[in-house]
Amino acid sequence: MTTDAADIQSLETEYLLQVYRRIPIVLNRGEGSHLYDTAGQPYLDFISGLGVASMGHANPVLAEALADQAKTLLHTSNLYFHPLQGQVGERLARLSGLARVFFCNSGTEAVEGCLKFARRYWYSQDVHSRTRFVALERSFHGRTLGALSTTAEPGYRAPFAPLLDVTFVSPDDPLALEAALTDEVAALIVEPIQGEGGVWPLSNELAEVITVGCRRSGTLLIADEIQCGLGRTGAAFHSATLGLKPDLMSLGKALGGGVPIGALLMSQAVADAVSPGDHGTTYGGNLLSCRAALVFLDMLEQGGLERVRQAGDRLSQGLEAIAARHEVVQEVRGAGLMRGIAMTEKAAIAVVAGAQERRLLVNRTGGNVVRMLPPLTVTDDEIDRALDILEQALANHTG
Repeated sequence: MTTDAADIQSLETEYLLQVYRRIPIVLNRGEGSHLYDTAGQPYLDFISGLGVASMGHANPVLAEALADQAKTLLHTSNLYFHPLQGQVGERLARLSGLARVFFCNSGTEAVEGCLKFARRYWYSQDVHSRTRFVALERSFHGRTLGALSTTAEPGYRAPFAPLLDVTFVSPDDPLALEAALTDEVAALIVEPIQGEGGVWPLSNELAEVITVGCRRSGTLLIADEIQCGLGRTGAAFHSATLGLKPDLMSLGKALGGGVPIGALLMSQAVADAVSPGDHGTTYGGNLLSCRAALVFLDMLEQGGLERVRQAGDRLSQGLEAIAARHEVVQEVRGAGLMRGIAMTEKAAIAVVAGAQERRLLVNRTGGNVVRMLPPLTVTDDEIDRALDILEQALANHTG
C-alpha cells in the first residue's frame, strides 16, 4: 500500500469520479482532535469529517468495540433479529420522544425516508392531494433526488430537474411560511440550524410560526438534525430547544463516530401508516454500525452533553472576542460546537487558507462563513489554540 502523497493523489485523479474539489493534503492517521498527513505533520481538526468524528479520531473505546464486533458478527441483513438494533432504537426514542426508528446508512437516506413516509402517511389517510413539500431557502438536505428536491441552492438542483414539487420560503419571512402551509402540503422540512447554508439558527419567531402553522394545516414536520443534532449544540436535538415537536426526524453524521449509519425517527401516528415492504435497506442497522452508535450514545449521555455546553461557551466567547477586534467579521452564529463566523467572501477564503497553513482545519460554507464543527470531545487547550490560529489568520488578511 503506497503512502507517497503524490502517488495517492495521482491514483485518485486517474480512477475516481471527479466530483470533489479536494484540498491537496493526504491524511492517513488521526488521534483525538488531530489528523496527520503522510509526512507526519499534525492538523488540529475543527471540521471533524463534516461533523462525523464526534468522538475524535481513533477513539480507543470505539476502536475496541469495533474490533470486538468485527471478530463476532458484522452483518445479518434485516431478514433476522440481532441484539443491537433494538438497544439503539430504544435509546434514540427515549432521547427524542419519537416512538419508532428506521436505520439506514447515511443522512441523505434518512431524509429520503422521511419524505417517503410523509407521503405514505397521507396515502393511508386516503388524502391523495397532499403530495407537495415546503422547505426553507438556504437549506441543504442531501444529494439524492428526494433530498436534493428539498435543497434550496439552484446550482445543486438545475442539472437534475425536474425534481419533487417543493415550495421554498425564506426563513426570514414567517408570514410567507405561514401562507405556504396549505392543505396540499404533505410535510415541511427544516434544519433547526442551517449548516451548509451558513450556520443559520432558526429564530424563535419562525419556530412559533412552524408550530402554529403545522397544527392549523395538519402539515407534518420533518426536523433534519443530521448536522445539528445528537449533542452538537449541547442538546440532544436542537429542535427541542426551539420548542418544535417534529413528526419525523433525520439523523446521521455523529451517530456512528465515523462508521456510516443514519436513522429516521417518527411518531407512532406516522409509523402506523407504514406496512411491511414499504421501505427497506440491506446494510442499514447492521451490527457494526449499531455497536458504534451505542458507544457514541454512552459518551453523549455520560457527561457528553454538559461537556459540549461548556466547550461551546468557551468557543463562543473566544469567537465573539475575535469578532470585536476585527472589522471584517460581520457576525458569529451557531450554538454549542457548531459555529460560523460571517465575513466577506474574500476574507473567508483567506482565513480558511491561512488557518490551513497554520495546521488548523476549518471550512467555508454559505459562501462567506468560516465554519467550525470540532469533535464533541475537543479540549479547552485545543479550543484556545484554534482561536489563536484564527486570530492570526484574520490579522494576516489584508483584503
